[in-house]
Amino acid sequence: MNSDEQNPGSGYWSRRKFVQMGAASAVSLSAMNLTQANAEETTATTHGSMIDVPFEKRNPRVAFIGTGGRGTSLLENLLAADGQVVALCDLVQEHADHAASLVVKAGQTKPQLYTDGPYAFETMVGRKDIDLVLVATPWSWHAEMAIAAMKQGKDVCIEVPGVVTLDECWKIVKTSEETRKQCIMLENCCYGYNETLILRMVHDGKFGDLLYGEGAYLHDLRSELFSDRGEGLWRRAEHTKRDGNLYPSHGLGPVANYMGMQRGDRFEYLVSMSTPQRGLDEYRKDHLQAGDPRMEERYVTGDMNTSLIKTAKGLTITVKHAVSTPHPYDRINLIAGTKGIFEDYPPRIYLDGQNKDESYMPIDTWKQYAHPLWQKEGELAAKIGGHGGMDYLMIYRLLQCVREGLPPDMDVYDAASWSAVGPLSVTSVSCGSAPAEFPDFTQARWMQRNISAIATQG
Repeated sequence: MNSDEQNPGSGYWSRRKFVQMGAASAVSLSAMNLTQANAEETTATTHGSMIDVPFEKRNPRVAFIGTGGRGTSLLENLLAADGQVVALCDLVQEHADHAASLVVKAGQTKPQLYTDGPYAFETMVGRKDIDLVLVATPWSWHAEMAIAAMKQGKDVCIEVPGVVTLDECWKIVKTSEETRKQCIMLENCCYGYNETLILRMVHDGKFGDLLYGEGAYLHDLRSELFSDRGEGLWRRAEHTKRDGNLYPSHGLGPVANYMGMQRGDRFEYLVSMSTPQRGLDEYRKDHLQAGDPRMEERYVTGDMNTSLIKTAKGLTITVKHAVSTPHPYDRINLIAGTKGIFEDYPPRIYLDGQNKDESYMPIDTWKQYAHPLWQKEGELAAKIGGHGGMDYLMIYRLLQCVREGLPPDMDVYDAASWSAVGPLSVTSVSCGSAPAEFPDFTQARWMQRNISAIATQG
């Protein structure tokens, strides 16, 4: 028995059972048809918009739900940014103990631990000495945990890919507006060096009028999906439930920021299609022993999902997802307009008239657009690590916004609209790639602002 499981017969909960509970809830919600989900639109926003609503200015007291691999990484970055941690929650005692030891090592008082069952987080978020909650758990629990935290008066940050169903998208929007508490998706890729530099070039008009973009999550996760620890205990199961883009925001988030989604434009509809599923079947045939119960699983997620989004202003965004076949890591990260194009992996820029042979130029040619965050904190960010430093800068900026009483760079409407790509892609695929409309989570307020705050930060 590994550290992620405990004996349920003794009154303890296994991480696998915890995931199964969340999965059952998500399946029942996904059974709601699209019309019912969109019906929430008429009642979701009756308490005023959260657009440009600032954090309450303070040095936040932070709690974590989930201290496994990703939660621990976020904790290390928060401690490096001098964040104050007061409570930790996890099903696995040794995970919570290890996380607590990191807090103590950083010179802080040992945080209180909550490890007594899958709903221990409810007790934790009821505390009066917590201001901000970070959620790094299996996806199907994100919405329930975020809603619980907001209802107890806490701002909350949820890990990617946000929430799973359209109903959950509306629920986090509605709860944020009712409670006046922030609900933010922790999309670290929006804080990468290349992404922030290109965002500032877009804001300066270097690419002209934007026309199209492309983002992706192309990452060979087969060994991780079949691991007997960490995400291998729950993430593979997502591939048995639905066929679509399971993880859109790493590629989509930066492109949405370039294009000003929820800031003068919005996603209007998408069409989506998937290839057959082959990769996980092939992998387990080559790596598992006969009789392994995983040989009986039936995977339904296509090996490559391609979704095409049309925006209200007519721009297009291609979003791809492939994690079950051999592929070098790639998020594509492309943006193009009337004056030029940028494409990542490797990063390269072509602007109209920049040379006679129409060849790309390296991104360092435009290093004068490097973001002030990277100029000020980049060296420390790279030293700490976390996806090249973007994790640290995401947490640093989050704490900065709270400490200075600023609005968050990405808000609940971004979290909802980026999350919605998942269930809408499933709907489109299941209906022969028919168009699936995005709800307007802002209730027609998406024209109130015109640029991501990351672009204009000095």
